[in-house]
Amino acid sequence: MIPLEPLTIAPKNLPTLVGALLRRGGRPRFAYAWRNVAERIELRYVASEPGDKGFIVWRCTPDGPVPSVADIRPSLSWYEREMSDLFGVSFAGQPEPQRLVLHPGARPPAPPMSLDYPAGLEMPLEPSARGLPEIANRDVQRLPFGPVRADVVESAEFIFAYVGEHIIHYHPQLFFKHRGMEKRFEGRGLAYGVTLAERVSAVGGFGHALAFCQAVEQAAGCAVPPRALRLRSLLAELERLYNHLHYFGHLCNTTTLKVGEAEGKLLEERAKQINGKLTGSRFLRGLVKPGGLRRDLQPGSWLSESLEALRADVAKYVDRLENSDSHLDRLMTTGVLSARVAQDQGATGPIARASGVDLDLRRDHPYAAYADLPLTVPVKKAGDAHARAQVRMAEIDASFGLMQRILLLLDGGPIAAECNPPPGAEGLGWAESPRGALFYAVHFAADGALARVKIKSPSFSNWRAFPFTVHDSNMMDYAINEASFGLTVAGCDR
Repeated sequence: MIPLEPLTIAPKNLPTLVGALLRRGGRPRFAYAWRNVAERIELRYVASEPGDKGFIVWRCTPDGPVPSVADIRPSLSWYEREMSDLFGVSFAGQPEPQRLVLHPGARPPAPPMSLDYPAGLEMPLEPSARGLPEIANRDVQRLPFGPVRADVVESAEFIFAYVGEHIIHYHPQLFFKHRGMEKRFEGRGLAYGVTLAERVSAVGGFGHALAFCQAVEQAAGCAVPPRALRLRSLLAELERLYNHLHYFGHLCNTTTLKVGEAEGKLLEERAKQINGKLTGSRFLRGLVKPGGLRRDLQPGSWLSESLEALRADVAKYVDRLENSDSHLDRLMTTGVLSARVAQDQGATGPIARASGVDLDLRRDHPYAAYADLPLTVPVKKAGDAHARAQVRMAEIDASFGLMQRILLLLDGGPIAAECNPPPGAEGLGWAESPRGALFYAVHFAADGALARVKIKSPSFSNWRAFPFTVHDSNMMDYAINEASFGLTVAGCDR
């Protein structure tokens, strides 16, 4: 992979550059801060140009408040707020100046990602008001829901303002269990980094590890052997398969289609059993490493036969879902996300594609073996819960076809190459995870250890877009709408 060449810019030029990028049809992807070799805070903005197979990276060193670009591209607002919370960067004209990662009562003695934060100090936390707007109308009720919720559900608090069943306003409060995953990479070696990346979000562990390894490989200028590239694509599609099957089981639970829930989770279990038989890990852990794979895999004819048998049963299951009126009635017109809002707020993956935003990193910025595979990218325009389900249905079928194609192309050869990034190197890696675009940016210190690892997860993007589908909806549809997004809190909070 070819190392990146970041473009140095003046902070004052950010609004002009972002505006020009959008007019060209480009797309800002994410932004982050880090301390460079001079121990100065440096900001990075990663974007893609239309029709381009690569990415552009801008870097700037602030010497005061940085002009906010959130009014130009709202999707960048959360990244600015994250940099403010964790690095103490100030953004002039930020339209949402409230904290994002740090809760209102947090009293850090210094920004948590700065060198001044005392090692091992538990962050002081004081009781504090949320700072939500007052409700003057007595007919409007406020309902705080969470952070402890029913069933085995991740921690988050949702504030509803509603009249009867009609939701007027919705405010999600995330980051109750922020684990500081990016901080944990600092000073560590590559083996530890892969293990940590696999554990950022358990249901997307392979995609996280793959994106991290590809960032390291770009930093090292390393060429991964063809067999390893094809096996990586196979494993990525196996992860997509079990994630999407779990999605349908959970979605059926929210529409009270209990037989559909049970069958979806049974099909998910069969997919995980295939993973376990092939790799020894139902969640596909411990396989990828910088330069290739840790060990070779021997799919054999059994894998092709198992996938075809599963594919036939999944097709029957999907057909029954699409012919269950009680299920469809709850999905159609629920949680509509327009293409404009999806673009502006940075929605990604099946969520964006269900709203007519035709983006997929496997096709647009090919990695692993995807450039040699016949990839179908399903797109819908309705933007509702049904469209989001239909996109995943089509992606499941496409994944089965891709995996069979990979098995036909799979030949012998090495499964790993030497991968040793030089001191001070940096790289960018990406993957189209089951939930959407996933990025890792890595920076190496002078001693060869990891100096900074930035994780841009798809759930961070989709949680940003989700509230726009809740406002002006109704309470009875909320659980269905949330399930149709396939969000994870761990992937967002990191």
